[in-house]
Amino acid sequence: MNLAHALFQSFKRHPDKPAVIFEGRTYSFRKIIEEVKKRALWLYKAGVIKGDRVALKLPKGMEFIYLHLAALAVGAITLPLNPAYSVEEVVYFLTDSESSLFITEAAGFESLQIPAGSVEGLKTLLVDDRSPNGWDPLPLELERVGAGNFQTYPAQDDDVAMICYTSGTTGKSKGAMITHRNIVANIRALKEVWNLTDGDILLHVLPLFHIHGLIVALHGGLLAGSTIIMHEKFDPQRAWRAIGKEKCTLLMAVPTIYHRLLKEWETARPELRTMRIFISGSAPLSENLFHQFEENTGFRILDRYGMTETGIITTNPLDPLKRYPKSVGYPLPGVQVRIVSQEGQKLKGGEVGDVWIQGDNVFKGYWKMPEKTKESFRDGWFKSGDLGYQDPQDSLRLYLVGRAREVIITGGYKVYPKEVENVLEKHEAIQEVAVIGLPDEDLGERVTAVVVFKKEQIPPPPTTIIAFCKKHLAGYKCPKEVLVLDQLPRNAMGKIQKGVFQNNFSP
Repeated sequence: MNLAHALFQSFKRHPDKPAVIFEGRTYSFRKIIEEVKKRALWLYKAGVIKGDRVALKLPKGMEFIYLHLAALAVGAITLPLNPAYSVEEVVYFLTDSESSLFITEAAGFESLQIPAGSVEGLKTLLVDDRSPNGWDPLPLELERVGAGNFQTYPAQDDDVAMICYTSGTTGKSKGAMITHRNIVANIRALKEVWNLTDGDILLHVLPLFHIHGLIVALHGGLLAGSTIIMHEKFDPQRAWRAIGKEKCTLLMAVPTIYHRLLKEWETARPELRTMRIFISGSAPLSENLFHQFEENTGFRILDRYGMTETGIITTNPLDPLKRYPKSVGYPLPGVQVRIVSQEGQKLKGGEVGDVWIQGDNVFKGYWKMPEKTKESFRDGWFKSGDLGYQDPQDSLRLYLVGRAREVIITGGYKVYPKEVENVLEKHEAIQEVAVIGLPDEDLGERVTAVVVFKKEQIPPPPTTIIAFCKKHLAGYKCPKEVLVLDQLPRNAMGKIQKGVFQNNFSP
């Protein structure tokens, strides 16, 4: 089933109920359907057809939601892009995806300064101004077309709904092709295991360009008929106040957010009587944070495990007494998890190995990367790249112990060192560089660059190195710290030994 169609069917059960309250303004389920259909008809009349890629680089807000669902309704594929992406990153995503339409804001587009003709055949639509190709501003056009009777949903179960780019270990981002079936199956399973209902009120403080904020929180909440209190940006004091004032029952967040909430606990002392679940994901939840949050609030955070390519894989139970620190819980209905050796042999409970996943939640493959897709699957199982083990006494309960790939998770976002290294190596003063993640109380891990400067160059200050990186990458990918060495440690084969950094620089 088409994701937009599945959501609309849910919307019609409570047409006049508040669906989203964004920055104090209420939008009913009926209002969302009307606005999405207007934009769907507009896209259709503009020539957007099934399979076209529509890139969205918009701030968090209702326009993003409307256009995202409208593109899905006409059978197009959406690319949610981080507004913080640099020109280089945006051009790569648009070019690689062969997007036909790029939707953004006038101010953001001007600051991007995308080279003319750099993306062949691309049309640009500015939601708040006249578009470069002469299209009318979107709000004016919508007034003319009206909602119409747009009821076609040409893309179905196994058609791609979204392409979400994940950083690659080689520095080249991979576009994960996520189908309508993947998303619908995943959010229906979450509705079941988390007992999501139309009586829930979800506080939404996550970005919409990310799988966690878009699929798990927004799509999941809308499918259940819940009311979503959506803040444009996260502020810990405001979040605590909203939970009490709006009588929230759910919060979905990353460990960094929970850490920042705890820092404001004594000042805020919020009313939590209506809260059911505090849910964490996108980065490892430390045992210390798990216990500190329970000691202060009385709630055990519900940790779960997921990734771009699979959505949510496992979750801890609703019963707080069955939530354990370090464990990411049990597979969702319809999802299977297997722990295997490097040779692909299934391991016993307690034995650490590669985590493989199977189910309707698993993505279709990587866009235009058939070899990478083939490498990522074996015998119908997706190789996650994570390392873990299953409880010897409870064979379905999963624990994660690390990542086979060198991904850094900072503030809930994944950063691959090679991508950052590729940029820093272009700096005229740097001889070589290694990027690592070091423990950070607030972010979980902080991106750290270990550099060796050229002897003939005057070493620039760390702020200069960080500023250089920010010209080419989103801020969260850039180093928070620069460490200087005379040489990088290597093994007998000449490979840089990043484990030495972890041991020497970690507290």
